[in-house]
Parts: sequence; structure tokens; C-alpha cells
Amino acid sequence: MNNLDAEPETDQRGPAGLSRRRARRDAMVILYQKDISASSVDELFAGLKREAGHEPDEFTRQEVAGVLASQSDLDHVIDAASQGWPAHRLGALERSILRMAVYEILDRADIPAEVSASEAVILAKRFCSQEAGSLINGILGKIVREASKNG
Repeated sequence: MNNLDAEPETDQRGPAGLSRRRARRDAMVILYQKDISASSVDELFAGLKREAGHEPDEFTRQEVAGVLASQSDLDHVIDAASQGWPAHRLGALERSILRMAVYEILDRADIPAEVSASEAVILAKRFCSQEAGSLINGILGKIVREASKNG
């Protein structure tokens, strides 16, 4: 997790002073760890504080809680949009990034869908690969278009 602190901040700051980008990154890490381990969310939040030196902010907590509460619904949306790449076949990190972005697109009216998609692609390119960024961009593009139609 220490390597993650090198990421540049944005000016969009939450109540705890952390940028939204950093808060998303923290949520991605927690969701990834939850996906691959039996650790509780509280244990993972404590690990974030220990490793990164800060408590998860409210945005991070909301992201994690929202994704975990609707994970199977999010996976269904991802499956429908990802022709041939259902959520269970994706890498755990890519899956965590997609779940978070889809949660924001469908359930967070305070965040423009384009911002959620863009931030997800940035995370994927930084922590996965260029190819993962392209895959996530394609999947989220379909989801954003569908969400716009259903308005």
C-alpha cells in the first residue's frame, strides 16, 4: 500500500481533506483486499490506517459500503455490458474498480457518470495495465450509455 501514496492529488477535497481521487484509490484497495481475503472491512480499514497513515474518509467508507451492499447487482450489470468477460472472470483489481464505478454511475447522483468512468480508467491504467484501462473504458461506456437511455 505504501507505493500508492505516490499518486498525485486532485483539488476535489472531501471533509477530511483527502482528495476524491485518493479516497477512490483507498476504496479500490479495500474492495480488492475484501475480494481476495476473508478479512472484515473493519480490519481492512485498520490496515489502511496502519499502512497509509490515514483513516479512510467518509467518501471511502460510503464507496465500500455501497459496493458491498449491492455487489451481486453490480456484477449483473457488469456481466450484461462485458460481452465474454463476466465479472467472475476479470482480475480482482479490475473487478473492484468496475464495481466501484458502476456503483457511482447507478447510485450516486452527486457524481457525474463521466467522472466515475474517467476515474476508473485512470485507476486501471495506473494499477493494472493499459489494456485493463481500455477494457474498463469499453464496459463503462456501455453502462453509461444504457443509464443515460433509462434516465
